[in-house]
Amino acid sequence: MPTMRDAVVVGAGPNGLTAAVELARRGLSVEVFEAKETVGGGARTEELTLPGFRHDPCSAVHPMGAGSPAFKGMPLERYGLEWLHAELALAHPFPDGSAAVLAREVGVTAASFGPRDAEAYRRLMAPYLGRWDTLAGDFLKVPWDGLPRGPLTLARFGLTGMQPAAWVARARFRDEKARALFHGLAAHVISPAGTTPATAAIALVFALAAHEGGWPIARGGSQGIVDALAGYLTALGGTVHTGVEVRRLDELPPARAYVFDTSPTAMARIAGLGRAYPRFRYGAASFKIDYALDGPVPWTAPEAHRAGTVHLGATGAEIETALRAATVEGRAPEVPFMITSQPTQLDPSRAPAGKHVFWAYGHVPNGWDGDLTEALERQIERFAPGFRDLVLARAVAGPAELARRNANYVGGDTACGAFSGLQTMFRPRPAWSPYTTAHPAVFLCSQAAWPGPGVHGMSGHNAAKVVWRRLRQQRLR
Repeated sequence: MPTMRDAVVVGAGPNGLTAAVELARRGLSVEVFEAKETVGGGARTEELTLPGFRHDPCSAVHPMGAGSPAFKGMPLERYGLEWLHAELALAHPFPDGSAAVLAREVGVTAASFGPRDAEAYRRLMAPYLGRWDTLAGDFLKVPWDGLPRGPLTLARFGLTGMQPAAWVARARFRDEKARALFHGLAAHVISPAGTTPATAAIALVFALAAHEGGWPIARGGSQGIVDALAGYLTALGGTVHTGVEVRRLDELPPARAYVFDTSPTAMARIAGLGRAYPRFRYGAASFKIDYALDGPVPWTAPEAHRAGTVHLGATGAEIETALRAATVEGRAPEVPFMITSQPTQLDPSRAPAGKHVFWAYGHVPNGWDGDLTEALERQIERFAPGFRDLVLARAVAGPAELARRNANYVGGDTACGAFSGLQTMFRPRPAWSPYTTAHPAVFLCSQAAWPGPGVHGMSGHNAAKVVWRRLRQQRLR
């Protein structure tokens, strides 16, 4: 008779591997099956343009990675993970050559906003500084998983965070630098900050992450994170199979639990759950370009040269217009808001000597089949004149290509689910547990489930707790 495993995980992205590690640490037998030839999911590193240029096809910078309760509880540095930090986590340049910044020091950040908003920013951050571990642990877990460790801090955070980010920006700040930076932070969830509840929480979490743990990259690329997770899992006795595409549940070995690091629709198809998520909606897509450059990006703002991440959006209104175009109006923005990263500023090994890799994306409607390259490069040139002269090669990925690279990105939605309506808080469906399904042995652990997108492993961490408790209850019966 085939050996019965305790758990089989489908998908070797950060959440799938985190779930597998958490179960293996509890003494359970675990096997992971990944369709691609290497582990990684949204945290791969590949030569997309020219030989010697190492790009991250999806996630590159990890604001939630270094401070993740899941990752902090694992000895990933023993398995090769090394975080690298820029002098500035983020620069938000403006057309006049100035910039707002997000630094480790609250004072440096506040000063970049100018005298009218510096003190307002200090007051906004003050209740949470030094409380990251408690706040992140409470915010990123599911509410029913025990009492919060810092209930008053969490409640205060919730009162501000549940508002649309634009409301908080208008109420707290008087000038455009602080407002634009706050809008840009909220835009990471690809939803209008003027109308979407809880976008202020996203902006606050990203700001606090910078002040408490930085916005690091992994040395060698994002692949270093998943390689460390896979190495740790192997050391714990787990097994990873790559190059195995799973189409049906009966193609997998017998197991007491099947844990899916996939989109909800893919999980439902493979597990035979029918239309298990009829109201689940995928969101706007990314349009991404990876560049091989002959030199560093020629930013006009000096601060941008010292930052790992650079946001491009001249005003909060401009950012809001771009997001509304992609998410509400169903069209590509004429002036896109862009999130960019320059990894070789920190890690020269990612490109040949003197050369650079550059990572940039904007937002378009789900499934959009146009070409945003010209609009994106026009926006970069606005803040870095002469950029195009440095381009040696580019790898362009619209929604279809992103979905081809990673099946979880349905229609190019790299967030694996729209951040709107009830899905803002209840991913992937309004339910007591976002990780359980109608099948008692099938569980979801991808970023489609709470707490959502990002390379932090918390969806996998939370799902593993649910699986372990379910299996323990079965044994006690």
